[in-house]
Amino acid sequence: MRRIKVKYTKLGRQKAWGMAHSEGLVELDERIKGKKHLEILIHECLHILYPMDDEEEVVKNSIILTNTLWHEGYRRVDNKDTIPLQSQ
Repeated sequence: MRRIKVKYTKLGRQKAWGMAHSEGLVELDERIKGKKHLEILIHECLHILYPMDDEEEVVKNSIILTNTLWHEGYRRVDNKDTIPLQSQ
């Protein structure tokens, strides 16, 4: 597996922020933002990478990684340039 694929959708009916699938796909609720987005992305990726870990271990490790990356300044940036700036 070269990377885990991420799909954004509304997961309100599933009452979940994210879901991991064994074929290497993570679904994330499109409405989560910021640090919570990072936490859930890491959490679901850990489920795929370490399927034998229990939920408690995944939660603990996802929080450690989230806090570390956030402290180091990692943020989600929208690099799409399809919408022109106001001056253009």
